[in-house]
Amino acid sequence: MDLSTRAMEGDLSRLQAITRKENDKGTREDIQNTFTDYVALYDESKGGSVETRKSKYTQMVNQFYDLATDFYEFGWGQSFHFAPRHRWESFEGSIARHEMWLAYKLELKKGMRALDVGCGVGGPMRTIARFSQAHIVGLNNNAYQIERGKKLNQEIGLAHLCSFLKADFMKVPNEDNTYDAIYQIEATCHAPDKVGIYKEIFRLLKPGALFGGYEWVITNRFDENNEEHVRIKKGIEVGNGLPELEKPDVILAALREAGFEIVEHQDLADTGDIPWYNPLAPSFTVTGFLHTGLGRYLTGKMCQ
Repeated sequence: MDLSTRAMEGDLSRLQAITRKENDKGTREDIQNTFTDYVALYDESKGGSVETRKSKYTQMVNQFYDLATDFYEFGWGQSFHFAPRHRWESFEGSIARHEMWLAYKLELKKGMRALDVGCGVGGPMRTIARFSQAHIVGLNNNAYQIERGKKLNQEIGLAHLCSFLKADFMKVPNEDNTYDAIYQIEATCHAPDKVGIYKEIFRLLKPGALFGGYEWVITNRFDENNEEHVRIKKGIEVGNGLPELEKPDVILAALREAGFEIVEHQDLADTGDIPWYNPLAPSFTVTGFLHTGLGRYLTGKMCQ
């Protein structure tokens, strides 16, 4: 079996990229400096704060993905997101279904041009392009991920349907009314201003076109006075390069303020038979092992 073809549950061919002493992003000293700068954005003793993270969101997100991209591909796959999972459904199947369902809801089809906001290395873009035959433009401000994505598009034979645009998603260099549809998968949670990002998306859509996405939120059960809740929230923000997680009502209000009519919204966390976070629990399948605590520990030791 060619393990490099396992695009969704982990690409073992990326092991070389994360273990060699010098990689595509520079020397280990460069990587250590990037890590130090990134962590400081969350350290209040060093001036880190929500305001600082929002003002430096481009630096923060780029630093995060410079550090995390190869690890994500190695241990998770080319689609950097979660998905609810049904009984007897594989991890890979749930990820692909999650992406194709979004394409179906957006009514994507051949001849349409859609924008993938915050596309990563293009895993969802390739699945959606193959499923719908629409042309997908991947919007990304991280040069390393675009380099990886272009290579993967060529390798899989989808370069004619998948392209990249390097830009800040708060200031996209496209004319108004450019796209037939726009989607995002766990990407706009990185935005420093939710109304601002949604207004930009609204501007780019053709009149009457659809925008859909999967947004990270904290539930209404979150208690800001509960130390354990606050600790978990901060851990998610630090671990995923997020300025601040918001509650659902904040996201819905921001969409409306940006000009959108909300056709449908749903909390997907409880819709699967298997929790969305299950892949992070202990598992000893050949590639699922990479998701486990031991798998992550051994990966870390190999990179020291």
